[in-house]
Amino acid sequence: MTSQTHKSTSLTSAAKLSAARHEPAPGRGSQAVIEARGLTKRFGDLLAVDHVSFTIERGSIVGFLGPNGAGKTTTLRMLLGLIAPSEGTATIDRRPYRQLPSPPYAVGAALDSSGGHPGRTARNHLRLHALATGAPVSRVAEVLDLVELSDAADRRVGGFSLGMRQRLALATALLCDPEILILDEPGNGLDPEGLRWLRGLLRDLASDGRTVLTSSHILAEVAQTADSVLIMDHGRLVTQAALDELVSATGQRIQVRSPRAAQLATALEDRGATARLLDAEHLEVTGATGEQIGTLAAELAIPIFETTTQAPDLEDVFLRLTTQHDDQAMEMSA
Repeated sequence: MTSQTHKSTSLTSAAKLSAARHEPAPGRGSQAVIEARGLTKRFGDLLAVDHVSFTIERGSIVGFLGPNGAGKTTTLRMLLGLIAPSEGTATIDRRPYRQLPSPPYAVGAALDSSGGHPGRTARNHLRLHALATGAPVSRVAEVLDLVELSDAADRRVGGFSLGMRQRLALATALLCDPEILILDEPGNGLDPEGLRWLRGLLRDLASDGRTVLTSSHILAEVAQTADSVLIMDHGRLVTQAALDELVSATGQRIQVRSPRAAQLATALEDRGATARLLDAEHLEVTGATGEQIGTLAAELAIPIFETTTQAPDLEDVFLRLTTQHDDQAMEMSA
């Protein structure tokens, strides 16, 4: 399928969904739709989630990041009322999930791609969910089209690849046309074309006013999709920030080639910058602009043969923040 065909299919399907949407209540447009306050979960002696607090505004895509075991899935399960918090609260539209008037119409969730019975076809799997939730049966064909599973609708789920199961889980989450989507690693098992499709679909849904909270370990995909990120590590929230602000705040790195790299590194450190020698002729500098480096080198008559500026990407930010958090945790426990 070409990208042009994908775009047309995605927009057409999103338009079908939009026609059946429930309009938000008056005055709710800028309200935080997902909130965690001091959210904590203990499993015996294990502190899986440690007093996590955040808010998510309507109509945004939020990437939920963290290493394996950081507490992301446990946090999502508490948001959905699947497990009870040990302390704190988790609310959607200011109510716990179980107190929502019609939970499947408010929130669509895909936490596990293994939910479909292997002996059922994708179409029958969705029909059963439609009957259970009260969604119109006509929605089955719409969501199959939206996730590009129409051609496989009458195949048994047991023969599906992981990527196809992910698409079916997403179709199930969208069946009741919810305003909020909570997705756990929806890109698992998708090939590059599938990841591009998922990225476009999530952007289309957000542009239609929906809110998406999606966990992922594919940082490059989050960087191209999310408006902001939540980063967890060892059960604690490391940061919540808009993506562009987070990347710009981390600062750019400048690589410099000079025959007197060590002397220049020392001079830059004396001026408050951070300089790291890469080898005898190369150093990496943060905390100083290219102009400042050039001016200082000229003052000291240090020749510069080459400079290269590298803006940090999300992976740089993620690694720096989680490394800092690990260092702080070690200091506190010492």
